[in-house]
Amino acid sequence: MGNFVKTEKSFADGEISINFFENDNLHGLGLMENFDVCAGGGLVRRPGLKKVSQLIADARLVSFSTSENEEYILAIMNGRIRIYANDTFVQDVITPWTSSDIPNIQYAQRFGTMFFVHPDYAPRILYRENGVFKIKTFSFAESDDMDNVQMPFMRFEGSENITITVSRSGSDTHFTTNENFWTSDHVGGHLSALGKSWLINSYISATDIIVTCNGAYTMPNDPITDWQEAVFSPYRGWPSTITFYQDRLVFGGAKSWPGGIWMSRVGQHGNFNLGTGLDDEAIFFTLLSDRRQQVCALVSSDNLQILTSEGEWAVSSKPVTPETVNVKMHTSIGSIADRYLPPQQMEGKTIFVSKNKHEIRQLGLDDFGENYNADNLCALSAHLMTDPIDISYNKNTKKLFVVMSNGNMSVLNYDATVGVSAWGRYTTNGKFKSIAVCDGKTFVVVKRGNDFFLERFDDSEFVDAGNYEYTAVAKGLPLLTSGHNAKYIRITKITVRVYDTKTLFINDERAVLPNEIYDADSPGFNGDVSINVLGTKTDLVDKPWKISTTDNLPLKILSVTIYGRYQI
Repeated sequence: MGNFVKTEKSFADGEISINFFENDNLHGLGLMENFDVCAGGGLVRRPGLKKVSQLIADARLVSFSTSENEEYILAIMNGRIRIYANDTFVQDVITPWTSSDIPNIQYAQRFGTMFFVHPDYAPRILYRENGVFKIKTFSFAESDDMDNVQMPFMRFEGSENITITVSRSGSDTHFTTNENFWTSDHVGGHLSALGKSWLINSYISATDIIVTCNGAYTMPNDPITDWQEAVFSPYRGWPSTITFYQDRLVFGGAKSWPGGIWMSRVGQHGNFNLGTGLDDEAIFFTLLSDRRQQVCALVSSDNLQILTSEGEWAVSSKPVTPETVNVKMHTSIGSIADRYLPPQQMEGKTIFVSKNKHEIRQLGLDDFGENYNADNLCALSAHLMTDPIDISYNKNTKKLFVVMSNGNMSVLNYDATVGVSAWGRYTTNGKFKSIAVCDGKTFVVVKRGNDFFLERFDDSEFVDAGNYEYTAVAKGLPLLTSGHNAKYIRITKITVRVYDTKTLFINDERAVLPNEIYDADSPGFNGDVSINVLGTKTDLVDKPWKISTTDNLPLKILSVTIYGRYQI
Protein backbone atom coordinates (compact mmCIF):
# COMPACT_ATOMS: atom_id res chain seq x y z
CA MET A 1 0.00 0.00 0.00
CA GLY A 2 1.29 3.46 -0.89
CA ASN A 3 0.32 7.05 -0.21
CA PHE A 4 -0.60 9.50 -2.91
CA VAL A 5 -1.36 13.18 -3.30
CA LYS A 6 -3.17 14.30 -6.43
CA THR A 7 -3.77 17.97 -7.22
CA GLU A 8 -5.96 19.19 -10.06
CA LYS A 9 -5.06 22.80 -10.84
CA SER A 10 -6.97 23.11 -14.09
CA PHE A 11 -10.38 21.97 -15.34
CA ALA A 12 -9.83 23.37 -18.82
CA ASP A 13 -11.29 20.29 -20.54
CA GLY A 14 -14.65 20.60 -18.77
CA GLU A 15 -16.99 17.66 -18.26
CA ILE A 16 -15.53 14.55 -19.89
CA SER A 17 -17.44 11.67 -21.42
CA ILE A 18 -16.95 8.31 -19.72
CA ASN A 19 -15.30 7.08 -22.91
CA PHE A 20 -12.22 9.14 -22.01
CA PHE A 21 -12.00 8.40 -18.28
CA GLU A 22 -8.83 6.34 -18.79
CA ASN A 23 -6.90 9.17 -20.45
CA ASP A 24 -4.15 10.40 -18.15
CA ASN A 25 -3.58 13.73 -19.86
CA LEU A 26 -7.01 15.33 -19.46
CA HIS A 27 -7.77 18.20 -17.10
CA GLY A 28 -11.47 17.86 -16.67
CA LEU A 29 -14.36 16.74 -14.54
CA GLY A 30 -16.73 13.84 -14.24
CA LEU A 31 -19.60 16.33 -13.84
CA MET A 32 -19.79 20.11 -14.31
CA GLU A 33 -23.25 21.54 -13.69
CA ASN A 34 -23.92 25.26 -13.32
CA PHE A 35 -20.20 26.00 -13.18
CA ASP A 36 -18.01 27.87 -15.66
CA VAL A 37 -14.30 27.41 -16.29
CA CYS A 38 -12.23 30.59 -15.84
CA ALA A 39 -9.36 31.64 -18.08
CA GLY A 40 -6.86 30.13 -15.62
CA GLY A 41 -8.66 26.80 -15.54
CA GLY A 42 -10.49 27.24 -12.24
CA LEU A 43 -14.22 26.90 -11.61
CA VAL A 44 -16.71 29.64 -10.82
CA ARG A 45 -20.39 29.32 -10.13
CA ARG A 46 -22.48 30.41 -13.12
CA PRO A 47 -24.36 33.73 -12.98
CA GLY A 48 -27.95 33.66 -11.83
CA LEU A 49 -30.89 34.68 -14.00
CA LYS A 50 -32.65 38.01 -13.71
CA LYS A 51 -36.31 38.13 -14.71
CA VAL A 52 -37.04 40.58 -17.52
CA SER A 53 -40.66 39.91 -18.45
CA GLN A 54 -43.33 37.25 -18.59
CA LEU A 55 -44.16 36.25 -22.15
CA ILE A 56 -47.60 35.38 -23.45
CA ALA A 57 -46.28 32.26 -25.24
CA ASP A 58 -43.15 30.34 -26.14
CA ALA A 59 -40.72 32.45 -28.16
CA ARG A 60 -37.53 32.37 -30.13
CA LEU A 61 -34.97 35.09 -29.45
CA VAL A 62 -33.07 37.11 -32.05
CA SER A 63 -30.72 40.04 -31.49
CA PHE A 64 -31.32 43.18 -33.56
CA SER A 65 -29.15 46.31 -33.73
CA THR A 66 -30.57 49.41 -35.41
CA SER A 67 -27.56 51.63 -34.65
CA GLU A 68 -24.36 51.65 -32.63
CA ASN A 69 -26.25 52.59 -29.47
CA GLU A 70 -29.60 50.90 -30.07
CA GLU A 71 -29.74 47.17 -29.37
CA TYR A 72 -32.94 45.17 -29.19
CA ILE A 73 -33.93 41.63 -28.35
CA LEU A 74 -36.72 40.21 -30.50
CA ALA A 75 -39.01 37.55 -29.04
CA ILE A 76 -40.62 35.89 -32.06
CA MET A 77 -43.83 34.12 -31.13
CA ASN A 78 -47.13 33.04 -32.64
CA GLY A 79 -48.32 35.92 -34.85
CA ARG A 80 -46.08 38.61 -33.42
CA ILE A 81 -42.63 39.88 -32.53
CA ARG A 82 -42.28 41.33 -29.06
CA ILE A 83 -39.42 43.84 -28.94
CA TYR A 84 -37.33 44.69 -25.86
CA ALA A 85 -34.58 47.24 -25.30
CA ASN A 86 -32.43 45.63 -22.61
CA ASP A 87 -35.01 44.87 -19.90
CA THR A 88 -37.75 47.17 -21.17
CA PHE A 89 -40.67 46.20 -23.40
CA VAL A 90 -40.85 48.48 -26.45
CA GLN A 91 -43.50 47.28 -28.90
CA ASP A 92 -45.36 44.39 -30.49
CA VAL A 93 -45.28 43.91 -34.27
CA ILE A 94 -47.85 41.65 -35.95
CA THR A 95 -46.39 38.93 -38.21
CA PRO A 96 -47.82 36.15 -40.43
CA TRP A 97 -45.86 33.30 -38.82
CA THR A 98 -47.45 30.69 -36.59
CA SER A 99 -45.76 28.77 -33.78
CA SER A 100 -44.97 25.85 -36.08
CA ASP A 101 -43.23 28.21 -38.55
CA ILE A 102 -40.86 29.77 -36.04
CA PRO A 103 -38.14 27.05 -35.97
CA ASN A 104 -37.55 27.52 -39.72
CA ILE A 105 -37.39 31.32 -39.84
CA GLN A 106 -33.98 32.62 -40.90
CA TYR A 107 -32.77 36.19 -40.80
CA ALA A 108 -30.02 38.60 -41.79
CA GLN A 109 -29.40 42.18 -40.75
CA ARG A 110 -28.50 45.02 -43.06
CA PHE A 111 -27.83 48.33 -41.31
CA GLY A 112 -31.03 49.20 -39.43
CA THR A 113 -33.24 46.55 -41.05
CA MET A 114 -33.76 42.86 -40.43
CA PHE A 115 -34.70 40.53 -43.30
CA PHE A 116 -36.65 37.35 -42.49
CA VAL A 117 -37.18 34.36 -44.77
CA HIS A 118 -39.28 31.21 -44.49
CA PRO A 119 -39.93 28.69 -47.29
CA ASP A 120 -43.72 29.14 -46.97
CA TYR A 121 -43.85 32.95 -46.80
CA ALA A 122 -42.66 35.87 -48.90
CA PRO A 123 -39.63 37.48 -47.21
CA ARG A 124 -40.35 40.20 -44.66
CA ILE A 125 -38.36 43.26 -43.57
CA LEU A 126 -38.44 44.67 -40.03
CA TYR A 127 -37.47 48.31 -39.86
CA ARG A 128 -37.89 51.39 -37.68
CA GLU A 129 -39.57 54.55 -38.91
CA ASN A 130 -40.10 57.65 -36.79
CA GLY A 131 -39.40 55.64 -33.66
CA VAL A 132 -41.94 52.92 -34.53
CA PHE A 133 -41.07 49.37 -35.62
CA LYS A 134 -42.86 48.16 -38.74
CA ILE A 135 -42.76 45.06 -40.89
CA LYS A 136 -43.33 44.87 -44.64
CA THR A 137 -43.13 42.34 -47.45
CA PHE A 138 -39.89 42.36 -49.40
CA SER A 139 -40.36 43.64 -52.96
CA PHE A 140 -38.27 42.76 -55.98
CA ALA A 141 -37.17 45.74 -58.04
CA GLU A 142 -38.82 46.67 -61.32
CA SER A 143 -37.11 47.67 -64.55
CA ASP A 144 -36.92 51.32 -65.47
CA ASP A 145 -39.82 50.96 -67.89
CA MET A 146 -41.79 49.00 -65.26
CA ASP A 147 -42.26 46.13 -67.74
CA ASN A 148 -40.27 43.57 -65.75
CA VAL A 149 -39.95 42.51 -62.16
CA GLN A 150 -36.27 41.87 -61.43
CA MET A 151 -36.76 38.51 -59.77
CA PRO A 152 -35.16 35.19 -60.71
CA PHE A 153 -36.96 33.07 -63.30
CA MET A 154 -36.29 29.55 -64.56
CA ARG A 155 -37.86 26.63 -66.36
CA PHE A 156 -38.75 23.98 -63.81
CA GLU A 157 -38.56 20.26 -64.35
CA GLY A 158 -41.86 18.95 -65.70
CA SER A 159 -42.63 22.08 -67.73
CA GLU A 160 -40.34 21.36 -70.67
CA ASN A 161 -43.19 20.37 -73.00
CA ILE A 162 -45.64 23.04 -71.82
CA THR A 163 -46.56 25.68 -74.39
CA ILE A 164 -48.67 28.76 -73.73
CA THR A 165 -51.28 30.22 -76.06
CA VAL A 166 -51.99 33.91 -75.43
CA SER A 167 -55.54 35.18 -76.02
CA ARG A 168 -57.71 38.13 -75.07
CA SER A 169 -61.23 38.10 -73.62
CA GLY A 170 -62.45 41.62 -73.12
CA SER A 171 -59.86 43.31 -70.91
CA ASP A 172 -58.44 39.97 -69.69
CA THR A 173 -55.33 38.27 -71.01
CA HIS A 174 -55.44 34.48 -70.85
CA PHE A 175 -52.49 32.10 -70.77
CA THR A 176 -53.71 28.67 -71.93
CA THR A 177 -51.45 25.64 -71.75
CA ASN A 178 -51.48 22.60 -74.02
CA GLU A 179 -51.95 20.30 -71.00
CA ASN A 180 -52.91 20.55 -67.35
CA PHE A 181 -50.38 22.70 -65.51
CA TRP A 182 -51.90 25.52 -63.44
CA THR A 183 -53.20 25.30 -59.86
CA SER A 184 -54.92 27.88 -57.69
CA ASP A 185 -51.63 28.28 -55.79
CA HIS A 186 -50.10 29.85 -58.90
CA VAL A 187 -52.14 33.01 -58.26
CA GLY A 188 -49.85 35.79 -57.07
CA GLY A 189 -46.84 34.35 -58.87
CA HIS A 190 -44.98 35.73 -61.87
CA LEU A 191 -44.10 34.45 -65.34
CA SER A 192 -41.57 35.73 -67.86
CA ALA A 193 -42.69 35.68 -71.50
CA LEU A 194 -42.66 37.93 -74.56
CA GLY A 195 -39.89 40.03 -72.98
CA LYS A 196 -42.06 40.99 -70.04
CA SER A 197 -42.97 39.71 -66.60
CA TRP A 198 -46.59 38.74 -65.95
CA LEU A 199 -48.53 38.59 -62.70
CA ILE A 200 -50.97 35.69 -62.37
CA ASN A 201 -54.23 37.25 -61.19
CA SER A 202 -56.82 34.48 -61.46
CA TYR A 203 -57.05 30.72 -61.79
CA ILE A 204 -59.70 29.54 -64.25
CA SER A 205 -58.76 25.91 -64.80
CA ALA A 206 -55.77 23.58 -64.92
CA THR A 207 -55.05 24.91 -68.42
CA ASP A 208 -56.24 28.53 -68.13
CA ILE A 209 -55.16 31.54 -66.04
CA ILE A 210 -55.66 35.31 -66.29
CA VAL A 211 -52.50 37.43 -66.22
CA THR A 212 -51.50 41.09 -66.41
CA CYS A 213 -48.32 42.95 -67.28
CA ASN A 214 -47.23 46.57 -67.31
CA GLY A 215 -47.14 48.15 -70.74
CA ALA A 216 -48.07 47.02 -74.22
CA TYR A 217 -47.15 43.73 -75.83
CA THR A 218 -47.51 42.13 -79.26
CA MET A 219 -49.93 39.24 -79.46
CA PRO A 220 -48.00 36.18 -80.71
CA ASN A 221 -49.37 34.15 -83.59
CA ASP A 222 -48.10 30.84 -82.27
CA PRO A 223 -47.98 29.20 -78.83
CA ILE A 224 -45.09 30.39 -76.68
CA THR A 225 -42.36 27.85 -76.02
CA ASP A 226 -39.81 30.28 -74.55
CA TRP A 227 -41.19 31.18 -71.15
CA GLN A 228 -40.09 30.86 -67.52
CA GLU A 229 -41.65 30.75 -64.10
CA ALA A 230 -40.57 32.82 -61.07
CA VAL A 231 -38.40 30.84 -58.68
CA PHE A 232 -40.16 32.42 -55.71
CA SER A 233 -43.97 32.41 -55.57
CA PRO A 234 -46.91 31.11 -53.53
CA TYR A 235 -46.79 27.96 -55.64
CA ARG A 236 -43.02 27.39 -55.85
CA GLY A 237 -42.32 28.61 -52.33
CA TRP A 238 -39.81 31.13 -51.06
CA PRO A 239 -36.13 31.22 -50.10
CA SER A 240 -35.25 29.36 -46.92
CA THR A 241 -31.84 30.95 -46.23
CA ILE A 242 -30.44 34.47 -46.44
CA THR A 243 -27.31 36.55 -45.92
CA PHE A 244 -25.51 39.58 -47.34
CA TYR A 245 -22.16 39.11 -49.06
CA GLN A 246 -20.01 41.67 -50.91
CA ASP A 247 -22.99 44.04 -50.93
CA ARG A 248 -25.23 41.43 -52.53
CA LEU A 249 -28.38 40.01 -51.00
CA VAL A 250 -28.07 36.24 -51.15
CA PHE A 251 -30.99 33.80 -51.10
CA GLY A 252 -30.48 30.06 -50.90
CA GLY A 253 -32.38 26.82 -50.72
CA ALA A 254 -35.65 27.76 -52.39
CA LYS A 255 -38.46 25.39 -51.56
CA SER A 256 -38.67 24.27 -55.18
CA TRP A 257 -34.91 24.43 -55.86
CA PRO A 258 -33.20 23.33 -52.61
CA GLY A 259 -29.65 23.50 -53.96
CA GLY A 260 -29.93 26.93 -55.59
CA ILE A 261 -28.06 30.11 -54.68
CA TRP A 262 -29.27 33.52 -55.92
CA MET A 263 -27.18 36.65 -55.48
CA SER A 264 -28.57 40.11 -56.21
CA ARG A 265 -26.92 42.83 -58.20
CA VAL A 266 -24.22 44.67 -56.23
CA GLY A 267 -25.83 47.43 -54.17
CA GLN A 268 -29.29 46.68 -55.59
CA HIS A 269 -30.70 44.11 -53.21
CA GLY A 270 -34.05 43.79 -54.94
CA ASN A 271 -32.58 43.17 -58.40
CA PHE A 272 -31.99 39.50 -59.28
CA ASN A 273 -32.05 39.94 -63.06
CA LEU A 274 -29.10 38.00 -64.48
CA GLY A 275 -28.77 40.54 -67.30
CA THR A 276 -25.85 39.97 -69.64
CA GLY A 277 -23.36 38.72 -67.04
CA LEU A 278 -21.63 42.00 -66.23
CA ASP A 279 -19.45 41.94 -63.11
CA ASP A 280 -21.99 43.69 -60.87
CA GLU A 281 -25.07 41.88 -62.17
CA ALA A 282 -27.01 39.15 -60.39
CA ILE A 283 -25.68 35.60 -60.08
CA PHE A 284 -27.33 32.19 -59.96
CA PHE A 285 -25.76 28.76 -59.50
CA THR A 286 -26.75 25.33 -58.26
CA LEU A 287 -24.70 23.15 -55.92
CA LEU A 288 -23.95 20.01 -57.89
CA SER A 289 -22.88 16.73 -56.34
CA ASP A 290 -23.87 13.08 -56.31
CA ARG A 291 -26.23 13.79 -53.39
CA ARG A 292 -29.24 16.07 -53.14
CA GLN A 293 -28.16 19.28 -51.43
CA GLN A 294 -30.57 21.23 -49.25
CA VAL A 295 -29.09 24.62 -48.38
CA CYS A 296 -29.48 24.97 -44.60
CA ALA A 297 -27.61 28.20 -43.84
CA LEU A 298 -25.53 30.91 -45.49
CA VAL A 299 -22.62 32.57 -43.68
CA SER A 300 -20.89 35.74 -44.80
CA SER A 301 -17.34 35.32 -43.51
CA ASP A 302 -13.89 35.28 -45.12
CA ASN A 303 -15.72 33.58 -47.99
CA LEU A 304 -19.40 32.94 -48.64
CA GLN A 305 -19.92 29.73 -46.69
CA ILE A 306 -22.84 27.53 -47.71
CA LEU A 307 -23.91 24.90 -45.19
CA THR A 308 -26.08 22.16 -46.66
CA SER A 309 -27.66 18.96 -45.45
CA GLU A 310 -24.76 17.04 -46.96
CA GLY A 311 -21.70 19.21 -46.54
CA GLU A 312 -19.94 22.55 -46.29
CA TRP A 313 -19.28 24.63 -49.40
CA ALA A 314 -17.56 27.96 -49.97
CA VAL A 315 -17.43 30.60 -52.67
CA SER A 316 -13.86 31.89 -52.58
CA SER A 317 -13.98 34.38 -55.48
CA LYS A 318 -12.84 37.87 -54.53
CA PRO A 319 -14.74 39.69 -55.81
CA VAL A 320 -17.47 37.31 -56.83
CA THR A 321 -18.82 37.97 -60.34
CA PRO A 322 -20.94 35.95 -62.77
CA GLU A 323 -17.76 34.92 -64.61
CA THR A 324 -15.60 34.12 -61.56
CA VAL A 325 -17.86 32.13 -59.25
CA ASN A 326 -15.60 29.53 -57.66
CA VAL A 327 -17.73 27.24 -55.49
CA LYS A 328 -16.32 24.12 -53.86
CA MET A 329 -17.47 21.51 -51.37
CA HIS A 330 -14.81 21.27 -48.64
CA THR A 331 -16.20 18.92 -45.98
CA SER A 332 -19.10 16.51 -45.78
CA ILE A 333 -20.46 16.85 -42.24
CA GLY A 334 -23.89 18.29 -43.07
CA SER A 335 -26.22 20.53 -41.10
CA ILE A 336 -29.68 20.13 -39.61
CA ALA A 337 -32.36 20.81 -42.24
CA ASP A 338 -35.57 20.58 -40.21
CA ARG A 339 -34.92 23.71 -38.11
CA TYR A 340 -32.63 26.73 -38.21
CA LEU A 341 -29.73 26.74 -35.77
CA PRO A 342 -27.89 29.95 -36.67
CA PRO A 343 -24.15 29.42 -37.26
CA GLN A 344 -22.03 31.46 -34.87
CA GLN A 345 -18.75 33.29 -35.36
CA MET A 346 -16.24 32.33 -32.65
CA GLU A 347 -12.61 33.41 -32.75
CA GLY A 348 -12.72 33.86 -36.52
CA LYS A 349 -14.34 30.49 -37.27
CA THR A 350 -17.88 29.40 -38.03
CA ILE A 351 -19.60 27.20 -35.46
CA PHE A 352 -22.48 25.00 -36.61
CA VAL A 353 -24.49 22.01 -35.38
CA SER A 354 -23.91 18.84 -37.36
CA LYS A 355 -26.59 16.89 -39.15
CA ASN A 356 -26.42 14.06 -36.61
CA LYS A 357 -27.32 16.54 -33.80
CA HIS A 358 -24.49 15.22 -31.61
CA GLU A 359 -21.60 17.43 -32.68
CA ILE A 360 -20.68 21.08 -32.69
CA ARG A 361 -18.34 21.71 -35.58
CA GLN A 362 -15.81 24.52 -36.06
CA LEU A 363 -15.39 25.46 -39.72
CA GLY A 364 -12.13 27.20 -40.49
CA LEU A 365 -9.48 27.51 -43.19
CA ASP A 366 -6.27 25.52 -43.00
CA ASP A 367 -2.87 27.15 -42.60
CA PHE A 368 -2.62 27.70 -46.34
CA GLY A 369 -5.98 29.50 -46.50
CA GLU A 370 -7.22 27.19 -49.24
CA ASN A 371 -9.30 24.41 -47.70
CA TYR A 372 -11.75 24.28 -44.83
CA ASN A 373 -11.69 21.82 -41.94
CA ALA A 374 -14.65 21.12 -39.68
CA ASP A 375 -13.24 20.07 -36.30
CA ASN A 376 -15.53 18.56 -33.67
CA LEU A 377 -15.58 20.85 -30.62
CA CYS A 378 -17.37 18.38 -28.36
CA ALA A 379 -15.46 15.18 -29.08
CA LEU A 380 -14.59 14.79 -25.37
CA SER A 381 -18.12 15.66 -24.21
CA ALA A 382 -20.43 14.13 -26.78
CA HIS A 383 -22.86 13.00 -24.08
CA LEU A 384 -23.81 16.64 -23.48
CA MET A 385 -25.03 17.13 -27.04
CA THR A 386 -28.57 15.74 -27.30
CA ASP A 387 -30.96 17.22 -29.85
CA PRO A 388 -30.00 20.94 -29.93
CA ILE A 389 -32.78 23.45 -30.63
CA ASP A 390 -30.98 26.82 -30.33
CA ILE A 391 -27.46 28.21 -30.20
CA SER A 392 -25.74 31.54 -29.49
CA TYR A 393 -22.23 32.81 -28.69
CA ASN A 394 -21.29 35.62 -26.31
CA LYS A 395 -17.90 36.97 -27.36
CA ASN A 396 -17.63 39.08 -24.18
CA THR A 397 -17.84 36.08 -21.86
CA LYS A 398 -16.39 33.62 -24.42
CA LYS A 399 -19.25 31.19 -23.94
CA LEU A 400 -21.09 29.18 -26.56
CA PHE A 401 -24.62 28.27 -25.43
CA VAL A 402 -26.54 25.34 -26.93
CA VAL A 403 -30.13 24.77 -25.79
CA MET A 404 -31.34 21.16 -25.83
CA SER A 405 -34.87 19.90 -26.44
CA ASN A 406 -34.96 18.45 -22.90
CA GLY A 407 -34.69 21.97 -21.45
CA ASN A 408 -31.07 21.78 -20.33
CA MET A 409 -28.31 23.86 -21.85
CA SER A 410 -24.79 22.76 -22.76
CA VAL A 411 -22.24 25.56 -22.43
CA LEU A 412 -18.75 25.73 -23.90
CA ASN A 413 -16.21 27.98 -22.19
CA TYR A 414 -13.73 28.52 -25.01
CA ASP A 415 -10.49 30.47 -25.10
CA ALA A 416 -7.90 29.00 -27.43
CA THR A 417 -5.27 31.48 -26.23
CA VAL A 418 -5.10 29.88 -22.78
CA GLY A 419 -6.12 26.37 -23.80
CA VAL A 420 -9.64 26.35 -22.36
CA SER A 421 -12.26 24.26 -24.18
CA ALA A 422 -14.63 23.21 -21.42
CA TRP A 423 -18.17 21.92 -21.89
CA GLY A 424 -20.55 21.88 -18.96
CA ARG A 425 -24.28 21.97 -18.44
CA TYR A 426 -26.68 24.62 -17.15
CA THR A 427 -29.92 23.63 -15.47
CA THR A 428 -32.67 25.65 -13.85
CA ASN A 429 -36.01 25.13 -12.16
CA GLY A 430 -37.76 24.87 -15.51
CA LYS A 431 -36.67 24.44 -19.12
CA PHE A 432 -34.49 26.62 -21.31
CA LYS A 433 -36.26 27.19 -24.64
CA SER A 434 -34.25 29.78 -26.60
CA ILE A 435 -31.16 31.96 -26.28
CA ALA A 436 -29.65 35.07 -27.88
CA VAL A 437 -26.87 37.52 -27.07
CA CYS A 438 -27.65 41.22 -27.32
CA ASP A 439 -25.19 44.02 -26.50
CA GLY A 440 -22.99 41.60 -24.59
CA LYS A 441 -25.87 40.30 -22.46
CA THR A 442 -27.18 36.74 -22.70
CA PHE A 443 -30.98 36.45 -22.81
CA VAL A 444 -32.99 33.24 -22.50
CA VAL A 445 -36.58 32.11 -22.73
CA VAL A 446 -37.39 29.83 -19.81
CA LYS A 447 -40.51 27.77 -19.28
CA ARG A 448 -41.39 27.59 -15.59
CA GLY A 449 -44.50 25.51 -14.95
CA ASN A 450 -46.90 26.46 -17.73
CA ASP A 451 -45.56 30.00 -18.14
CA PHE A 452 -42.80 31.45 -20.30
CA PHE A 453 -40.37 34.15 -19.20
CA LEU A 454 -37.71 36.33 -20.77
CA GLU A 455 -34.68 36.32 -18.47
CA ARG A 456 -30.99 37.18 -18.71
CA PHE A 457 -27.83 36.05 -16.98
CA ASP A 458 -26.49 38.56 -14.44
CA ASP A 459 -23.20 38.24 -12.53
CA SER A 460 -24.75 39.89 -9.47
CA GLU A 461 -27.43 37.19 -9.17
CA PHE A 462 -27.00 33.86 -7.37
CA VAL A 463 -30.58 32.61 -7.80
CA ASP A 464 -32.74 32.34 -10.90
CA ALA A 465 -35.55 34.82 -11.56
CA GLY A 466 -35.37 36.07 -7.97
CA ASN A 467 -36.97 32.93 -6.52
CA TYR A 468 -35.38 29.73 -7.74
CA GLU A 469 -32.27 28.25 -6.17
CA TYR A 470 -30.04 26.21 -8.43
CA THR A 471 -27.36 23.70 -7.51
CA ALA A 472 -23.81 24.23 -8.73
CA VAL A 473 -21.97 20.91 -8.58
CA ALA A 474 -18.62 19.61 -9.81
CA LYS A 475 -17.24 16.10 -9.50
CA GLY A 476 -13.69 14.94 -10.10
CA LEU A 477 -12.57 12.42 -12.67
CA PRO A 478 -12.06 8.88 -11.41
CA LEU A 479 -8.56 8.12 -10.16
CA LEU A 480 -8.24 5.57 -12.92
CA THR A 481 -6.82 8.52 -14.83
CA SER A 482 -4.13 9.21 -12.24
CA GLY A 483 -1.48 6.75 -13.39
CA HIS A 484 -1.79 4.63 -10.21
CA ASN A 485 -2.55 1.17 -11.52
CA ALA A 486 -4.31 0.37 -8.26
CA LYS A 487 -6.76 -2.28 -7.13
CA TYR A 488 -8.45 0.14 -4.77
CA ILE A 489 -7.87 3.48 -3.06
CA ARG A 490 -8.77 5.12 0.22
CA ILE A 491 -9.19 8.89 0.28
CA THR A 492 -8.33 10.43 3.63
CA LYS A 493 -8.45 14.17 2.98
CA ILE A 494 -9.76 16.65 0.41
CA THR A 495 -8.43 20.20 0.20
CA VAL A 496 -10.04 22.86 -1.95
CA ARG A 497 -8.31 26.13 -2.70
CA VAL A 498 -10.91 28.87 -3.15
CA TYR A 499 -11.02 32.56 -4.01
CA ASP A 500 -13.68 35.15 -3.08
CA THR A 501 -15.88 32.35 -1.77
CA LYS A 502 -18.67 32.41 0.81
CA THR A 503 -20.15 28.93 0.45
CA LEU A 504 -18.73 25.47 -0.11
CA PHE A 505 -19.85 21.88 0.35
CA ILE A 506 -17.26 19.12 -0.02
CA ASN A 507 -18.77 15.66 -0.49
CA ASP A 508 -22.06 17.17 0.76
CA GLU A 509 -20.41 18.38 3.99
CA ARG A 510 -20.53 22.12 4.58
CA ALA A 511 -17.04 23.58 4.85
CA VAL A 512 -16.49 25.96 7.77
CA LEU A 513 -15.38 29.42 6.62
CA PRO A 514 -14.37 32.40 8.78
CA ASN A 515 -17.34 34.40 10.09
CA GLU A 516 -15.94 37.76 8.96
CA ILE A 517 -16.22 36.83 5.26
CA TYR A 518 -20.01 37.05 5.48
CA ASP A 519 -19.88 40.82 5.99
CA ALA A 520 -21.44 42.65 3.08
CA ASP A 521 -18.16 44.42 2.33
CA SER A 522 -16.12 41.22 2.24
CA PRO A 523 -15.53 39.64 -1.19
CA GLY A 524 -15.22 36.23 0.46
CA PHE A 525 -12.61 33.77 1.68
CA ASN A 526 -9.29 33.17 -0.06
CA GLY A 527 -7.29 30.08 0.83
CA ASP A 528 -7.50 26.36 1.48
CA VAL A 529 -10.48 24.53 2.94
CA SER A 530 -10.14 20.87 3.95
CA ILE A 531 -12.20 17.99 5.23
CA ASN A 532 -11.03 14.62 6.52
CA VAL A 533 -12.97 11.75 5.03
CA LEU A 534 -11.71 8.99 7.36
CA GLY A 535 -10.27 6.65 4.79
CA THR A 536 -13.30 6.27 2.56
CA LYS A 537 -12.81 3.43 0.11
CA THR A 538 -13.53 4.40 -3.47
CA ASP A 539 -14.07 2.22 -6.51
CA LEU A 540 -11.70 3.13 -9.29
CA VAL A 541 -14.50 4.32 -11.56
CA ASP A 542 -16.15 6.47 -8.87
CA LYS A 543 -15.82 10.21 -8.93
CA PRO A 544 -13.51 10.82 -5.93
CA TRP A 545 -14.86 14.19 -4.81
CA LYS A 546 -17.86 16.45 -5.11
CA ILE A 547 -18.04 20.21 -4.61
CA SER A 548 -21.42 21.90 -4.57
CA THR A 549 -23.67 24.61 -3.21
CA THR A 550 -27.24 25.86 -3.43
CA ASP A 551 -26.60 28.93 -1.28
CA ASN A 552 -27.19 32.41 -2.63
CA LEU A 553 -23.47 33.14 -2.33
CA PRO A 554 -20.35 33.18 -4.55
CA LEU A 555 -18.05 30.19 -5.07
CA LYS A 556 -14.79 30.05 -7.01
CA ILE A 557 -12.43 27.05 -7.04
CA LEU A 558 -8.75 27.30 -7.99
CA SER A 559 -7.64 23.72 -7.31
CA VAL A 560 -8.61 20.47 -5.62
CA THR A 561 -6.16 18.15 -3.85
CA ILE A 562 -6.95 14.67 -2.59
CA TYR A 563 -4.82 12.66 -0.19
CA GLY A 564 -5.04 8.93 0.31
CA ARG A 565 -3.64 5.43 0.04
CA TYR A 566 -3.74 2.94 -2.77
CA GLN A 567 -2.99 -0.73 -3.16
CA ILE A 568 -1.53 -2.20 -6.31
